[in-house]
Amino acid sequence: MKEDDLAREIAKRRTFAIISHPDAGKTTLTEKLLLYSGMIHTAGMVRGRKGRKMAASDWMSMEQERGISITASAMQFVYKDVVINILDTPGHEDFSEDTYRTLTAADCAIMVIDAAKGVEKQTRKLFEVCRLRNIPILTVINKMDMPGREPLDLMDELENILQIQSSAYNWPIGTAKQFCGVYDRINKECLLFTKAGTGGAHQALVSRTDLNDQKLLELIGKDEADKLKQELELLDSAGNSFDKEAFLAGQITPVFFASALTNFGIEPFFDAFIHLAPAPQPRVADGWNGEEIVIDPVKTPFSGYVFKIQSNMNKKHRDSLAFLRICSGKFERDMMVKHHRLKRDVKLAHPHSMFSGERTVLEEAYAGDVIGVINSGLFFIGDTLSITGGFNFKPLPQFQPEIFAKISPRDVSKRKSFDKGMKQLSEEGTIQILRPFSDSGGDLIYAVVGQLQFEVMQYRLLDEYNVETQITPLPYKCSSWIKGDMSTFQKSTGSILVKDAYDHPMVLFSSPWEKQYSMKQNPNHQFSDLRSQ
Repeated sequence: MKEDDLAREIAKRRTFAIISHPDAGKTTLTEKLLLYSGMIHTAGMVRGRKGRKMAASDWMSMEQERGISITASAMQFVYKDVVINILDTPGHEDFSEDTYRTLTAADCAIMVIDAAKGVEKQTRKLFEVCRLRNIPILTVINKMDMPGREPLDLMDELENILQIQSSAYNWPIGTAKQFCGVYDRINKECLLFTKAGTGGAHQALVSRTDLNDQKLLELIGKDEADKLKQELELLDSAGNSFDKEAFLAGQITPVFFASALTNFGIEPFFDAFIHLAPAPQPRVADGWNGEEIVIDPVKTPFSGYVFKIQSNMNKKHRDSLAFLRICSGKFERDMMVKHHRLKRDVKLAHPHSMFSGERTVLEEAYAGDVIGVINSGLFFIGDTLSITGGFNFKPLPQFQPEIFAKISPRDVSKRKSFDKGMKQLSEEGTIQILRPFSDSGGDLIYAVVGQLQFEVMQYRLLDEYNVETQITPLPYKCSSWIKGDMSTFQKSTGSILVKDAYDHPMVLFSSPWEKQYSMKQNPNHQFSDLRSQ
């Protein structure tokens, strides 16, 4: 393939993640992108009434029952001649590790904020992850059709709490029940919306006019119209001007106002997104010679890395799928690539694109795309694959677990299924399996970052492996990986030594105080709350 043709294909790609606090409308926004792209014809609500479709991105039955995203999902489709790769991430903090890894595969992020609640706890955490990687962020202030806070207050909070400049790309016309459109500050026009169905199931109708149109006065009244003009004048005189270079550097976020429920403001946001969001960019990797090298998306032949593993996405297949972010070049079905960790060539014979858990066999893909590869045990999270070899993409982090338990099947005859299920869940990064530090034997310890992960584990073992489990909590409250001469390590009374799945030593502590005490008692050892895979 000629380099110019390859460059055009890659330039069409937009790969992004959506981040938010739970219940801010993240999954609903994802679904509306599918609606406006023509991938689905009727939008279903996550917390829909009985008989209504569930959100297309939440394929796991537990997600559908609870109305929350538990795992990161990936979908690809075309929106107005742009190839969209969307990474829908869990909003719940118990799954922040999965979200963190997924964000490494994104070139930009959409941050969804509830107009009534503003910047919430999990939003701050996810924003900081984006800041660490200088990921450009577009902000959507959602639920403008509901009672909420003043738009100027929300903009001010964005800047004060997240310490990032914000620029209103558009501005709401009316609020709550009067929310009827947005003022496009770039093109200097009012976009007024009309529902084309109930419950936001169909695209909203849009008409364009100016601030002095009588129709606008009839919709919101003179007082609201005067207030709108005053706020726009204030933004013009005192607000931040939008600068695309500053946005791409992660220094300023364009802010959009919308209601994902009614579809008001949704299409203008998506149209601006495909214009503003970056195509795949060069990435820095660690060369095998110890020096950093730049992987150019066009000039470097095929390369990518595994950022997620998911088992049993489709019960008909009963297999494991490795999610691969392509970072450079062109991928072709059945191509032979170098597996950097295993130091051997492997054939990528069954690549898939994903849509709502359904698979479509791929013949080709390009830098920026996310593909699924059948995993027969060859792939781990963080694995680098390429044509040329000679480097590894930056390692992905593993978070310290904080909740520990012993787990066993209630029916001992299902031990084999239990072990298989736990092995697959640990390979996904859902749980961590810890072994006794000494070789004298002992029970396995199962560990997670958040309590909900244990609930998901029990649900999936029953749903996917027909194994009912019992959990016995253990008294440990925190942990740390440790480096140093373990023969000289002074273990505190309430702690225990274990090894993780990669044989790295860990210490489990009964309290944060004990952890601090142990660190003082062992100055020659390195304690770490993160470990790179």
